[in-house]
Amino acid sequence: MAKSDRLLERNKRRLGDTMAKRGKRAWREIETYAHGDKERVNNPPVGLVTPETDREGGRKRYTHDPHLDPQLVWAGRAEHTSFEVPTLSLHLHERIDPRSIIEAVRKRNGADPQLSLFATPEENPPIREAIEFYKHKHNWTNRLIAGDSLLVMNSLLEKEGFAGKVQMVYIDPPYGIKYRSNFQPFTNKVNVAASDKDDDLTAEPEMIRAFRDTWEFGVHSYLSYLRDRLLLARELLHQSGSCFVQISDENLGLVQNIMGEIFGPENFMSVISFRTKIPLNAAHLPNISDYLIWYAKDKSKIKFRRLFRSRGIGRNTPFTNVELPDGTYRKMTEQELSDPTRSLSKYRH
Repeated sequence: MAKSDRLLERNKRRLGDTMAKRGKRAWREIETYAHGDKERVNNPPVGLVTPETDREGGRKRYTHDPHLDPQLVWAGRAEHTSFEVPTLSLHLHERIDPRSIIEAVRKRNGADPQLSLFATPEENPPIREAIEFYKHKHNWTNRLIAGDSLLVMNSLLEKEGFAGKVQMVYIDPPYGIKYRSNFQPFTNKVNVAASDKDDDLTAEPEMIRAFRDTWEFGVHSYLSYLRDRLLLARELLHQSGSCFVQISDENLGLVQNIMGEIFGPENFMSVISFRTKIPLNAAHLPNISDYLIWYAKDKSKIKFRRLFRSRGIGRNTPFTNVELPDGTYRKMTEQELSDPTRSLSKYRH
């Protein structure tokens, strides 16, 4: 059993044990978030796909703007003015209703019977409609799509009609282009740090060749890789949408330059730093933060909600001053500190 499966089973057992102790009255009705006003086209289930029912969609050509000024230059950029992407279907492998996990726990504790993973009526059209891919509308559901991001985004644009409809694109690319820092030979090993052990060598030499081909020109290949994907991300974004790229300080400046070219320097929003570690044995000034580069599709139309946290006033808080109607400040009196809501009501304006 895979590690993720064991973790899921353990969490379900813990949840079941906890709820069993609380009794049946602790159960609440589990609802699935559904966007009834949103629709998507039906994707072809893998078992029904044939060359007749799911024909190839050809290739879509995208072109970079060659007249940007200023611009970052790297090997191969001048020759890579356009690129083609195959238009493929996004095959549906499995539908999992979020209620299913909860229902499994209920069944184990003698509650209501478990629902089928595929019991949602709106997701199971008649067979005559199920094989007419991309022709019928379904209610929107959250989806996890596995595949090359370039191919997936092109399919969302060409097959699903998502151009200008996505609110946010978040990209977490490799932070750098070193062979040892990026290559992961086994899916059950999350550590991709340098290693010379024989056990860490893949048995598939073509995997290594494919990886080396991808980053053949080092940082030059890396920048081309990102620029193509950012171009498609921009096409997907709504006018009020945002694009975030998570990166370390190693290539922060280069990636920000590329994003400025794709989205326009006028649409730069912020570089958000967040702390990731506390190095104890750094030989020099330690790098303790990673970054999110934030660009808007159109800064004048960006969707942004400022965070608000209510803060108390008075004793045991940082807020012990009063702004008077004439704009001056003074310290709060003892009476005001004891009951600021009532004592300061006369200064509200």
